[in-house]
Amino acid sequence: MPITVTAPRGVLTAAGEREILPQLTTALIEASGLTGSSFFASIVGGTVHVLAPQDVYAGGVNRPVVMVELKLPNIGLNTTEARAAFITAATDVVDSLTVAGHNRENTWVNILNAPDGGWGIGGNAYTGDALIAAVTSSAAAGSAR
Repeated sequence: MPITVTAPRGVLTAAGEREILPQLTTALIEASGLTGSSFFASIVGGTVHVLAPQDVYAGGVNRPVVMVELKLPNIGLNTTEARAAFITAATDVVDSLTVAGHNRENTWVNILNAPDGGWGIGGNAYTGDALIAAVTSSAAAGSAR
């Protein structure tokens, strides 16, 4: 489940550039109710794009917006409450990793859902049922140890 962070250079702290994806991964796992699922954790990845400040816009004007985009299967964060929990947690993560003076209103979080079978890893397209089976199987294998 890719997470893409786009930020103007100088808005994330140096530690923030390194820590934002691990912390957003934790926020996604918690909002999904899958804390402790090694399989789920292993399929969350992402990139951080740090751009020249003059290359980031909002409302048609140059603004120091940090954008967090999450792409996941349509079974992920499948309730309004789960999506809201991730958006709040992701915004809190950004707040904790930006320089002083970053305005919370300049943090945008977007969740995109792939249709059933429209998300995959290693050449395997996963349906929602296949993902649930993989998470369940991984959890059962972990508890059998």
